[in-house]
Amino acid sequence: MNPAMLKKIQKLQKEMMETQKELENSVFTGTAGGVVTVNIKGTKELVGIKINPEAMEGPEDIEMLEDTIVAAVNNAMKSVDKETELKMGKYSNMLGGFGF
Repeated sequence: MNPAMLKKIQKLQKEMMETQKELENSVFTGTAGGVVTVNIKGTKELVGIKINPEAMEGPEDIEMLEDTIVAAVNNAMKSVDKETELKMGKYSNMLGGFGF
């Protein structure tokens, strides 16, 4: 492999690692039904949850709340996946051009 190509690959690797770190430190929000809002780091670690108390009428709403939390978390996870694919996918395409 010639030195110029190796240097280009090393630059891409560095950019890829920086982008990955940026994604890991980002916080993504998912909401469901105007009742639940969750915050998830790019590492898919749940870091916060907010429940709108005005949306709850009584203890019978617990099952609905549980389902809404699951939906909000899933929405946030999809945001992480979408942003990761958007930002990291370009590196797969670039490195594919090098025969990897």
